[in-house]
Amino acid sequence: MLGKTELVKRVAEKAGLSSAKADQAINTTLDVIADALSRGEEVRITGFGTFRVTETKERTGRNPRTGEAITIKAGKRPAFSPGAKLADAVKAQK
Repeated sequence: MLGKTELVKRVAEKAGLSSAKADQAINTTLDVIADALSRGEEVRITGFGTFRVTETKERTGRNPRTGEAITIKAGKRPAFSPGAKLADAVKAQK
């Protein structure tokens, strides 16, 4: 798994940035995406994918401790759909 620390390191190396600048760039990008989603905006990065907010319906679930049926309220959640280039890159892996 690629965690944030390793992501920062790889971005810094690939872009020729210090780790601090790479960390700042990643944090800023993630903040902008989160802010846009919180306003209900879709974020489309051509070739990579699209971030959007989806609606979830109210449904019945189970309390894992007691097994009791519970109602899970409708709500919103973030979703990601990969772009064609990203999907093709993943498919090409052996």
